[in-house]
Amino acid sequence: MGQLKSNNIDVTFEKDDSNADVVVINTCGFIHDAKQESIDTILSYVEAKQRGDIEKVYVMGCLSERYKKDLQNEIDDVDSYFGVNDINMIVSELGGKYRNELVGERVLTTPSHFAYLKIAEGCDRRCSFCAIPFIRGKHISRPVEDIVDEARKLIEKGVKEVILISQDLSYYGLDLYKKNMLAELVNRLSSLEGMEWLRLHYLYPFSFPMEVLVIMKERDNICNYVDMPVQHISDNILKSMRRGHGQADTYRLLEKVKSEFPDVALRTTLIAGYPGETENDFKQLLDFISNIKFDRLGVFAYSPEEDTAAFNLKDDVPDMIKQERVEAIMELQQDISFRLNNAKVGKIFKTLIDRKEGDYFVGRTEYDSPEIDNEVLISPDNSEIEVGNFVDVKVSKADYFDLFGTLSQK
Repeated sequence: MGQLKSNNIDVTFEKDDSNADVVVINTCGFIHDAKQESIDTILSYVEAKQRGDIEKVYVMGCLSERYKKDLQNEIDDVDSYFGVNDINMIVSELGGKYRNELVGERVLTTPSHFAYLKIAEGCDRRCSFCAIPFIRGKHISRPVEDIVDEARKLIEKGVKEVILISQDLSYYGLDLYKKNMLAELVNRLSSLEGMEWLRLHYLYPFSFPMEVLVIMKERDNICNYVDMPVQHISDNILKSMRRGHGQADTYRLLEKVKSEFPDVALRTTLIAGYPGETENDFKQLLDFISNIKFDRLGVFAYSPEEDTAAFNLKDDVPDMIKQERVEAIMELQQDISFRLNNAKVGKIFKTLIDRKEGDYFVGRTEYDSPEIDNEVLISPDNSEIEVGNFVDVKVSKADYFDLFGTLSQK
């Protein structure tokens, strides 16, 4: 989008009222539901093109990287399909000239006060259920200076929260610098003037960089938040998943994090219904959730993905059982979240206001990432509240996944 704007091409993002005559759809090809959403979106715009509402439809991203030939055969009314590394070709197709010096120049598609910052592309892990290495390729770290420059530009635009992402933050720097450089990068970014919140997503459990948590403890502007997708806890399942860590390793790491860094909120992601998951395997998973008491947790029902090692395994857990296990996990997590949230009643938290919705301003604490975690709902009884600003909120009530509060007068 930044490249197109530099070519004086008018670009909008997901605006229903847009009068654009060309639509570019960026797709996901990772799990079944995301693929279906991508296909449904493509079909809806193809229909709009057939009605004459728009002139051209282009498709880019993971789905077209992975299934380009199939898509061309099945949905041939799309004007062209582009893969994940074809941005220069897309810009050219749309009448622009790609300029290398603009790499890092962005148009924000998030609210103006927070932004995601990708520090690497691809993945060198070979988890049995994951197709990302086949879609995005091997892990390629971006240079530290490039990331710092982009973060500085985001701050200059008014971004207050920078969220670091990649397929695996724990691997950062090993390819480019021959050593793990995540701690150095986090140190550099948190030292930038104007960096108010720095958040880290997707820290792989194997070779977990504990030194990053030491810096997190020292710096007030690094959110006390660790997103560590463990996926499962049964040794049998973890071995089949090719995760590189076992049950004992996982417990040891999480208990160390909780004991040495008690202020850190732990988030994880799990898979239910993986091939061969027995009732005993699933019970171990429920016991694990009960023992660790994650602050935040998400779970997916397993779906077989082409080109992965698990695709060759018998998908022997019925869909109904998968869904029952997903619901059982979330019911357990709901109770844990409710207890943890109740412990926050009466306390004061720095809160970033994301939006106004209905009768409330809606914000987040440092323990919550946008769209996936808990939110703080504040009654708009004070004109000092503005979207995109920080306020101190005293929690007055807790729900399963929400906090309610009022502005603190401290």
